[in-house]
Amino acid sequence: MYSQKVLDHFNHPRNVGEGEDMCSVGEVQSPVCGDTTFIYLDVEDGRIKDIKFKTFGCAAAIASSSILTEIAKGMTLEEAKRITDDQIIEALGGLPDEKIHCSVLAAEALKKAIENYENQNK
Repeated sequence: MYSQKVLDHFNHPRNVGEGEDMCSVGEVQSPVCGDTTFIYLDVEDGRIKDIKFKTFGCAAAIASSSILTEIAKGMTLEEAKRITDDQIIEALGGLPDEKIHCSVLAAEALKKAIENYENQNK
């Protein structure tokens, strides 16, 4: 059973899309279920100015990506790197045990987008 917060973020996801001015993307696919998450970043002065996502998967994967964008927007890259799947799960009011791997997708895609950004801007 999903929390009201999960259902809200699934039915009304925030920050969906690719965005025109995004400077980096991270992509992660779940080996468990095949869900795929893309996180797009617009970074300015080491801070996440804008963040978008596209997730192809279940309600938990979409809700996790949506809430992650709300958490990460405005953070420095160093702060955003420390976002954990536990923080995402807590922000959503919990996830069923069999859906925990969905929160990992969002956090890992963010880390991959940051890593790609840093590699492009060395």
